Amino acid sequence: MLVKTEAIVFSALKYGEADLIVKAFTKSSGVKSYLLRNILKSKKGKLRVAMFQPLTHLEIEANHKDKGTLESIREAKVITHYTSLHTQVAKSAIVFFISDMLRSSVQEEEENAPLFEFLVASSLWLDLHSDIANFHLLFLVKLSGYLGFYPDDSEAHHLYFNLLDGYFESSERTLYSRSGEEIELLKRFLGINFDVLTQIKLNQKQRTSFLNILLQYYELHLQGFKKPRSLAVLNSIFS
Repeated sequence: MLVKTEAIVFSALKYGEADLIVKAFTKSSGVKSYLLRNILKSKKGKLRVAMFQPLTHLEIEANHKDKGTLESIREAKVITHYTSLHTQVAKSAIVFFISDMLRSSVQEEEENAPLFEFLVASSLWLDLHSDIANFHLLFLVKLSGYLGFYPDDSEAHHLYFNLLDGYFESSERTLYSRSGEEIELLKRFLGINFDVLTQIKLNQKQRTSFLNILLQYYELHLQGFKKPRSLAVLNSIFS
């Protein structure tokens, strides 16, 4: 079936001599994987490699057979023209980390308009702002809500947070209970938007420790989840 839809690129991997396999989250059909033949050699085609950088916001015309195989894209055009997302080193590190996280955590092959709009809006915010050292932390907190395991903050006055059950508690009841600075930071990140990130000042140690807690949280709630390979690069950029 021929479909015209918006899409957010998660990844593009070289396949063979001249092909790309692109994984994207589409507005109409959720996660889709596409085989783009000869795109690495063709200079006159409608599809260009630069269109398929991570988090690029596209409009595509694609053939969706919906049989679990690789789909194909006939045409594509960039909707959001980023100014710094793929050119500034720090932002590029965040982009690759986020795209790794999305590729590992978002698996649904069905429409999810709220998640799609969140990805579009947050990518644009990252492109337009300069104080972005804590962006990936708030992004992961917010993304957990779209994936179904946003922390329950109704009892956030308690000192402990249960990573497995996703709620705050008054005592250390299980091996998954955590307390301390990382949990106090979690409380600060709950319910805020990206525009107030500048009010949260973290050093490298705090940022790394909090990120590790978030990754543990994802590991417990997503089957088959693996820590992104780009994590080391991200940590080195913001050290």
